[in-house]
Amino acid sequence: MKLPMRHSSSKSEQYCVISAPFGRLGIATDMVDGSLMISRVDYLPADKALSAPQNALAKELARQCKLYFKNPAHQFDVPLKPRGTIYQQQVWHCIRDIPSGKTRTYGVLAGDIRSGARAVGGACGANPYPIITPCHRVVSSAGLGGFMKEDSPGLYRQIKIWLLKHEGAL
Repeated sequence: MKLPMRHSSSKSEQYCVISAPFGRLGIATDMVDGSLMISRVDYLPADKALSAPQNALAKELARQCKLYFKNPAHQFDVPLKPRGTIYQQQVWHCIRDIPSGKTRTYGVLAGDIRSGARAVGGACGANPYPIITPCHRVVSSAGLGGFMKEDSPGLYRQIKIWLLKHEGAL
């Protein structure tokens, strides 16, 4: 099974693992210019050991995740560590505008920003905050499409299906 790539972590990064209906979520927080921010969120298999959040921000994101699991219309509101290229940030901004229960195709999203569908897919796969920046709402014109750089059935595809069903888009 392919697990998420671990990005280089700073000395101030803290990581916890919380339960999710589809498995586990890893939450990394880090200090950025004196402010605590979410540095990434990882989708993990159900057998990954749980570890409690150790700071207020991780606890807050865990609380908001629980709210989302109860109500898919929940809007996340946590500070995110600036990441990605200007292009990736542009794609992620457009993804955050897709409402819960709705999807957009890679091609439509690409047309909105005058880009290509494959480039949009690449930016989706590089998304460090997948539950907060809901790239699962971006689908192929021929069906579900890939997810988290996974184009075949596996953990990430099952998570995408769960999320889309949870939001009423499937």
